[in-house]
Amino acid sequence: MPDAAQPDTVSTARSTPQTSQPYAELGMADDEYARVREILGRRPTSAELAIYSVMWSEHCSYKSSKVHLRQFGEKAPRSDALLVGMGENAGVVDVGEGYAVTFKIESHNSPSYVEPHQGAATGVGGIVRDILTMGARPVAVMDALRFGPVDAPDTHRVLPGVVSGISFYGNCLGLPNIGGELGFDPGYSGNPLVNALCVGVMRHEDIKLAQAPGPGNKVVLFGATTGPDGIGGASVLASATFDDESQAKRPSVQVGDPFMEKLLIECSLELFRRDLVVGVQDLGAAGVSCSTTELAAAGTGGMRIELDRVPLRDPRLTPEEVLMSESQERMMAIVEPGKLDEFMEICARWNILATVIGEVTDVTDEEADRGGRLVMTWHGQTIVDLPPRTAADEGPVYERPYVRPIEQDDLQADTPDRLDRPKTDADLREQVLRVLAAPGVCDPTWVTQQYDRYVLGNTVLAAPHDGGMIRVTDESDRGIALATDGNGRYTRLDPYAGTQAAYAEAYRNVAATGARPIAVTNCLNFGSPEDPGVMWQFAESTRGLADACAQLGTPVTGGNVSFYNQTGNTAINPTPVIGVLGVISDVHDRLTTAFTPDTDGAKIFLLGETADELGGSVWAGVVHDHLGGLPPRVDLDAEAALGAVLAEAAEYGVAAAAHDLSDGGLAVALAESAMRGGIGCSVRVDDPFVSLFSESTARAIVAVRPDAEAAFAELCTRHSVPLTEIGTVGGTALQVTHPGGGFAIELPELRDAYESTLPAAFAEG
Repeated sequence: MPDAAQPDTVSTARSTPQTSQPYAELGMADDEYARVREILGRRPTSAELAIYSVMWSEHCSYKSSKVHLRQFGEKAPRSDALLVGMGENAGVVDVGEGYAVTFKIESHNSPSYVEPHQGAATGVGGIVRDILTMGARPVAVMDALRFGPVDAPDTHRVLPGVVSGISFYGNCLGLPNIGGELGFDPGYSGNPLVNALCVGVMRHEDIKLAQAPGPGNKVVLFGATTGPDGIGGASVLASATFDDESQAKRPSVQVGDPFMEKLLIECSLELFRRDLVVGVQDLGAAGVSCSTTELAAAGTGGMRIELDRVPLRDPRLTPEEVLMSESQERMMAIVEPGKLDEFMEICARWNILATVIGEVTDVTDEEADRGGRLVMTWHGQTIVDLPPRTAADEGPVYERPYVRPIEQDDLQADTPDRLDRPKTDADLREQVLRVLAAPGVCDPTWVTQQYDRYVLGNTVLAAPHDGGMIRVTDESDRGIALATDGNGRYTRLDPYAGTQAAYAEAYRNVAATGARPIAVTNCLNFGSPEDPGVMWQFAESTRGLADACAQLGTPVTGGNVSFYNQTGNTAINPTPVIGVLGVISDVHDRLTTAFTPDTDGAKIFLLGETADELGGSVWAGVVHDHLGGLPPRVDLDAEAALGAVLAEAAEYGVAAAAHDLSDGGLAVALAESAMRGGIGCSVRVDDPFVSLFSESTARAIVAVRPDAEAAFAELCTRHSVPLTEIGTVGGTALQVTHPGGGFAIELPELRDAYESTLPAAFAEG
């Protein structure tokens, strides 16, 4: 490798074809390197090798997942709401009144294991910039988190840092954190999942795209300076497992500066308002390599970059390091020459460093089929000359072999039917409390209280309710609701059905707020794609999600794939995290999960049908440490009908409270609704064990005031949703009766079980 004083130029590459290059160390396979040489007609320069290595990495190119992700487009339902679909930084949907919403979820799993605080913080920063580049003002964030056992030493190292990183970055930006998930399982030991979601709002006419049109337009880098943090992150951290060898190769994790990001957000939005930008891209994974190749590939021409003009935090950086750096809080814009002065003046006013580093170039007739050239110089010497589409859009596509694992049959055959069930009311009572106290079910307030949920003043619902909800703007009562869900236990048992169950739960959570689901984003967390068993899980999971979205009419607008989530040869349970977005016409109609004193005497109805379905359930895992059988059956038509009932019940004002049934079943839903409102409830069931702990899907409980019972029943009948009256709101306890007896748990005892787990595990002192 030439040293920094003697860069590896294109002319040198032509004259030294046999020079050995460290492509394998950069994550490239032999055939990938050979293809680069074929594309260029010579060996790549060191800088070109850096570009191809990160752009063709698993993290950036989706080379192992593309063949399966295509079905999200092929099976996409027709949607009048979809304004921008997959392929851009984030999808955009119409939410009415001339407003559009963009949302997306992405992973920052591996960096958050290496350095929990900064890894999680920069995960928030990166997803916020993805939303910003669409032309939207970011208005809220969410997160979906998974850790190892709550008492494991590594969980105590990772979780507090992750939570502090999310809190620090989001709170400093002034963005409310309106919900998400928190889960614990031994499978995430050494490989936590940190998935961050952001949502933004704009007018239809304000949508921006990542493209570089117009020869002669200037390429402007603005925001923070470039340093060595995160170099190689995309190709190493997110594309390799953490074995002993890779531990030694860990690059430094990016370091975030939320105060710079806040300035960058406000500066960018002013630039957008003044129509000073014709294309924009953030610098996230792969940094300058990604932004230049993707903008050029999506534009009308090529691009010429003077790489030495990139402002550096460390002057010792080589061209290759500048290209691969993942320093945060940076953006790249394409600006017309006549608007450049105003662009620079606005950046200066916001104290944002802005530097012209190149310009868009024209395409010759010979280059038309490849979209022009990306040329980069370093102190006057050409170090990059390549067709940008080959790096950004034409990377390798693998049809990885996939095979249903042999052990899958044994796993599914090991049903929970063999497990001892509670024999007495005392057993039932004790197991309700155990399930409530279980990490992943218990009260997440120790985590969520560290986030500001109400900053900006438009938060309508936030954790711990089924979904988060915000007003679209200060001037409107129109709102959007969001929920994320994923169940690695279900997906391990049956990837197709388990993924549909995760989607159905997120759909149901949004509906339980009173909103109508309209769009989906996803973050697909799996083990190594080189393992045929993992690829089978992935293939089945994506097929399940595509089929479900097609059936319920919610297009996938974008998302993220995170492979290599494993330690050594042990992969995590497959964990597709599904985010669903819904719209509500008037946020005053929202439904909450809480039974409140003003609903005292309201009847409690169970919507949906309950079956003996305990495969992958919380009860089986908590009481018996068991995972086996099949997950609950998913009936998407029933989910759609339930969603319609809940949305109309909210709109017509016939429901006082609603809560979906999922982890822990009816027992957890009743206890949570009672505790959140400070009032008890009494219910009567026939089969107490199945009624309390079954996790059958397409179910919810609804509290209905006496004057609305007939209207609510008519609504359920019209949508063919089964309706069972099970009890009444009131009292100071969760009271359960059945033909053979019953039991009661006072609210203070419920709270003690539900609220003490995380503080006892993580509170200092």
